[in-house]
Amino acid sequence: MAMLKQEIVDWSHELGFQQAGVSDIDLAVAEGRLRLWLDDRFHGSMHYMERHGSKRSRPEELVPGTVRVISVRMDYLADDQDVAVDLLDHASRAYISRYALGRDYHKVMRGRLRALA
Repeated sequence: MAMLKQEIVDWSHELGFQQAGVSDIDLAVAEGRLRLWLDDRFHGSMHYMERHGSKRSRPEELVPGTVRVISVRMDYLADDQDVAVDLLDHASRAYISRYALGRDYHKVMRGRLRALA
């Protein structure tokens, strides 16, 4: 299992993810905190957070037969972040948020996740 896990992490990095991990599906400890977070309405307008109810903390209910979860992180901050920060010091110059430049982060993420799957 350790060798397969490392291969998945390595492949994730090749696809452009900055971090990847493989975990068990037992989220019992986190489930209570998630429920409180949702009950306190901290998710705001992100209604999809509640859509599946307990399935969000019980992966095997969302996808029967699930035994592991692969989690990845992909940064959308551009490599030229210093240039962007310098622009903030000049009130007469326009500044475009980093996430608004280039392809939509969600589309890039979706494509890479499909390749990983």
